[in-house]
Amino acid sequence: MSDTDRLLENEMRVRAGFWRKVRQTLGKVPFTEDAVAAFHCALDPATPLPIRATLLGALAYFVMPFDAIPDFIVGLGYTDDAAILIAAFTAARVHITEAHRAKARAWLLKAQASPAA
Repeated sequence: MSDTDRLLENEMRVRAGFWRKVRQTLGKVPFTEDAVAAFHCALDPATPLPIRATLLGALAYFVMPFDAIPDFIVGLGYTDDAAILIAAFTAARVHITEAHRAKARAWLLKAQASPAA
């Protein structure tokens, strides 16, 4: 599989499952705002391709139903997701802009006001 194919596959996986996964984790993980900001950064055409690939790979891992430590294990379930996402956030920190963070905060406020939406 080429790098371009992997990037497109990750982007499709993230687009298909990201919002559902984020709604499931609201209030359960401390990195929700960062994940939503990273999502907006990853889909921003101004973000350099290597950063987009890094973020989409990490976000794809987050939305996958099966991973190294199953998410349903209380206290441990999201530790592997957090480790991967933190590494991606660190690599992308100068590319995740205040505009991406503002979109994330706006979405979180809306989601918290109407969790079923």
